[in-house]
Amino acid sequence: MIRVDELTGGYLGAEVLKGLSFEVEKGELFGVLGPNGSGKTTLLKMISGALNAHSGLIELDGRPLEDYTPKELARLMAVLPQHSDQAFPYSVKETVELGRYAHQKGWFNSWRAEDERIVHEVMEQTGILHLQEKSIVELSGGEKQRVFLAQALAQQPKILLLDEPTNHLDLSFQKELLDLLKKWTAAQGLTVVSIFHDLNLASLYCDRLLLMENGEILIVDTPAEVLKEERIKNVYQTEIKNHPHPEVAKPQLLLIPEGKNTSVKEMKIGPGVLDILDDRIVIQSPIPLRTMSSGITGAGIGWHRAFVNRMVPADYDCSDHKAEMAEYLVQLGFLPSETVGMMTAVHPETAAFELFEEDGLSIFIVVSAGTAHRNLPRNINTWLFINGRISEEAFIQSAMTASESKINVLEDLDSEDGWLDAGKQDKIQSPGVSTDSLCIAATQQGEYIPYAGTAAPLGRLISEGIYSCTKDAIIKYRRAYQSTI
Repeated sequence: MIRVDELTGGYLGAEVLKGLSFEVEKGELFGVLGPNGSGKTTLLKMISGALNAHSGLIELDGRPLEDYTPKELARLMAVLPQHSDQAFPYSVKETVELGRYAHQKGWFNSWRAEDERIVHEVMEQTGILHLQEKSIVELSGGEKQRVFLAQALAQQPKILLLDEPTNHLDLSFQKELLDLLKKWTAAQGLTVVSIFHDLNLASLYCDRLLLMENGEILIVDTPAEVLKEERIKNVYQTEIKNHPHPEVAKPQLLLIPEGKNTSVKEMKIGPGVLDILDDRIVIQSPIPLRTMSSGITGAGIGWHRAFVNRMVPADYDCSDHKAEMAEYLVQLGFLPSETVGMMTAVHPETAAFELFEEDGLSIFIVVSAGTAHRNLPRNINTWLFINGRISEEAFIQSAMTASESKINVLEDLDSEDGWLDAGKQDKIQSPGVSTDSLCIAATQQGEYIPYAGTAAPLGRLISEGIYSCTKDAIIKYRRAYQSTI
C-alpha cells in the first residue's frame, strides 16, 4: 500500500531524512518511533504530500505520490496532525462533515443520505455524537482530537496518517481510539501509519514498528524485535526494563527512576522481623520486597511488605476463600494488596525458621509442615527471603531449587521410616497429594545475583536451608501430632 525508497529531504536545504526505505502493507497498523528530532513528523509530511522530498520515491497504492491530484489524494488518504487548529467556530458536526468534501461532485451541494450516514457513524464511533451541536472552540483538547479523527475517518480513506493520535486523550479514550483503529484495519483493510511517543501503546497495537534515530531507520520489525531493552536504552538514553505484558504477547517498557533505592538503608530480613502467634506467623518488612508467590493473596509476581501464614480449622470451608482471607487481613490491619497471605491447618509453634549466611550471601527461611488430621493432605508452606538483588531468572531458579530440596526431604524421611506412606492412617499422605504454597521474596538491594540454580552459590545455600528447615518442621510437627494420639 505504501512504498518508500531512498527517501531524502528536509527543510531549507537541510537533510532531515537520509535514504529511508520501507514498505507498509494494506490493513497494517504501522508505528513510527524515535526520540524528538529523529524525523518522524517530517516523514509523515512527505508521505502525505505536504512536504516535498529532495530525492527518493513514495508510492501509494502502486502509484507515485506526485501522480495524484489533490482530490484524488484526499479520497485515498486522510491525515490527522499532532496539532489541529480550527479557524472558524463550526459546530462539531459541521467540522466532521468537512471530511466528506473529497467525495462531493460538481460545484453545487451534492450532500447525500450516504454522507449523512457516514458522518453519524464516525461521530458515534469516536464518542462525540452528543457534542455534535457544540462549537468546536468550546471543546477540550481531547474532545477536539476526537472530532478531527472523526473528520479524517469520514473521508473513508484507504490510508490514515496519524501524528500522536492519543495526544490529549485520557486513558479510556486512548484505548477506545486504538481499539477502533485496529478494528478498522482488520475489517476494512484500512492502512494506518502512526507516530507514537508512548512505546507501550505502540507495542500493544502495532503490527510492525519503524524505529528512527537522527533521520535514519535503525530497524523495521515486530514490536518484540524493535523494543529490545539495550536498543531502546541506547536510542532514548534512559534506563528502562523490558517486561512482558501479563495478558498480551507484547513487550512493555518500564522506566527506572534514578536512585530508586538510595533513600532506603540496606536491610536484612531475619528472625528479628518474625512473629509467631497463636493463629498465625507474620513477617512485616520495612520496605516492599519483590515477590513470586502461590499465596491466596499476593499470588504471582509483585511487591509486598507483609507475609501472613494463617492457621485455619481442619474443617475450614469457604466458597470464596480469597475474599474471606482478604477480610481477615483487613481486620488485622494488613492491606491485602501489600500482603502475601497463606493458609495452613498446622499450628504455628511447629514451624521451623533459620537465617543462613555464607560467603556474603544471606537467606531467611520459614517453613510450616504437616496436616491437622490423618485424613487430610500434606501441607507445607515455605517462605524464602533472599537478602540481595536477584534476576528474574534467579527467581525462577530459586523456586525450582527450593522445590527440589523439599522433595529430597520427603523422600529421605519416607525411606527412613515410611512416615510418608499413604497406607498408614496416622501418617502424612504421599507427596503427590498436597496443598503446598511457596513464596520467594527478595530485598532487591546490594550486589546483583544472576543465578540461583543448584550449581550456583545462592542455589546451594537455598538447597541446604530448605532441606534443613523443611525436615525440622516435619519432625516438630510429627512430635507434636504424635503426642496427641
